[in-house]
Amino acid sequence: MSQESDLYVGIDVSKTMLEVVIGLEGEAWSVAYEPQGLRELVQRLRAVKPALIVVEATGGYERRLLEVLCLARLPVARVNPRRVRAFARATGLLAKTDRLDARVLARFGEAVKPRPYTLPDERQQYLKELVRRRRQLLEMRTAEANRLDTAPARIQGQIEEHIRWLEKQIEQVDQEIDDLIDQVPEWKKKVDILRSVPGVGKVTAATLAAELPELGQADRKEIAALVGVAPMNNESGQRRRKRRIQGGRPAVRNVLFMATLAAVRSNPVLRQRYQRLLERGKEKKVALAACMRYLLTVLNAMIRRHQPWNPTLCGA
Repeated sequence: MSQESDLYVGIDVSKTMLEVVIGLEGEAWSVAYEPQGLRELVQRLRAVKPALIVVEATGGYERRLLEVLCLARLPVARVNPRRVRAFARATGLLAKTDRLDARVLARFGEAVKPRPYTLPDERQQYLKELVRRRRQLLEMRTAEANRLDTAPARIQGQIEEHIRWLEKQIEQVDQEIDDLIDQVPEWKKKVDILRSVPGVGKVTAATLAAELPELGQADRKEIAALVGVAPMNNESGQRRRKRRIQGGRPAVRNVLFMATLAAVRSNPVLRQRYQRLLERGKEKKVALAACMRYLLTVLNAMIRRHQPWNPTLCGA
């Protein structure tokens, strides 16, 4: 869509309301977060023809808004709230209301120009929802298992029954994930390639397919930044602190970490790389982080080249 203005729009999302701000000093209004309100919002934004609309990730509340704006062919970006809060502090915007938050989002959009959001197709979204649901069920099962040890005897039976139900639900979701992946040849091939790597199991492969569609399309630096395994400098004057990995997509980073733990035991290439780092004096967590980044780089290259694991091409 051709842009006829340089206006950036910020929208603060809550469960029932949207606070909208046009530009840095422009019009502001509220609209109900329901079908009629969304139709009104689209109509008014089309009249403005913004360069970009900026929305924070709000635990899922923003998804319907993103879908509506994308289908209306309005440019929208979903941004990390931590980045926006840091930007607000850096620019002295410390007051906080929903409308001020929307104004900060507009300013953030103009200054940073985040990448526009692309609406995933229905099957991609469904796979992502299944993977996330599996993660939620696992968290509930772990919580119930932790309660069981200290629960009074008279309610232990209820907890055990709930754990059995959760396990059945996890099995059902696992089957749905497998069936969905099998229905899409592209995903099936990608998952098979990923699982050819010693240490990368079914859960890691499914999570990468669902939540990292950029795998194989981005270069090594971009994919590391997307996942949050790119080390960030922390230096000022004479101060030199350890670099850290942060940001990115925690769900992807978590499964990649577990895969790396398995790989440094079962994958000769990763094991040798890990041991070399330890011999050079690296701390274990630093060595694991480096191996995570290396594993992700290898996976990215494998998907781009449509090639399964070949240890002779992955020198340690």
